[in-house]
Amino acid sequence: MSKQSGLGDALFISGYDLSGDIQAVGNIGGGPSPLEFTGINKSAYERKGGRLDGRLQVTTYFNPGPEADAAHTLLSALPRTDVIASYLRGTTLGGPSANIVAKQIGYDGNRGDDGAFTFAVEGQSNSYTLEWGRSMTAGLRTDTTATNGSSVDFGTGSTSFGLQAYLHVFAFTGTSVTVKLQESSDDGDTDAWADVTGGAFAAATGVGAQRIQTARDQTVERYLRVVTTGTFTEAVFAVSVIRNDVEVTY
Repeated sequence: MSKQSGLGDALFISGYDLSGDIQAVGNIGGGPSPLEFTGINKSAYERKGGRLDGRLQVTTYFNPGPEADAAHTLLSALPRTDVIASYLRGTTLGGPSANIVAKQIGYDGNRGDDGAFTFAVEGQSNSYTLEWGRSMTAGLRTDTTATNGSSVDFGTGSTSFGLQAYLHVFAFTGTSVTVKLQESSDDGDTDAWADVTGGAFAAATGVGAQRIQTARDQTVERYLRVVTTGTFTEAVFAVSVIRNDVEVTY
């Protein structure tokens, strides 16, 4: 893949698109803490992976609204419950995305000498680590009826370690919408599309976000797509998927 800039990115928090209020994205990181297991007969450190952790740091502009998705309106509440955040490196189908279930830490304002007023916000992972995956929608996707989305190629062959998926619903009109994943080994050529076991989000009736995961030893095919069902006239949403290449335990 060719080198890229960070232009044209997006940031979603709990079903709200805050992309236009974000000045910069800072530390996006996670993974296992290294534990030392070095024996006295070794000349170098031996390490194994310990507890998983993750973080996502952003700097926001001061936007007091009155829109519900204004950064100050959403972030100044400093919720004690978990938030779900997704950072998209570009808004193309299949592009990289970083996803996290986190506690919001801080909303510290800084007024610069030039008059700029910004806030530092950090999400620290809770129960799961930061998860890098791929965007299953080209940024925000709008469905006005039940729809089969375009597929994303996750690479050669299937994997046997399950997947995780994240959903943000930004706007909704109707009774409910169910967003789910389907899979095929050959993009639906001879292997018909089939629902991913455990790959359906709970039916959504309004703005919000969800995380799901399948069985840890589940086979996941090469191609995935997002489909919608339900009774609705508009559903605006985004989905990211992490297909595990190795065993992941939470």
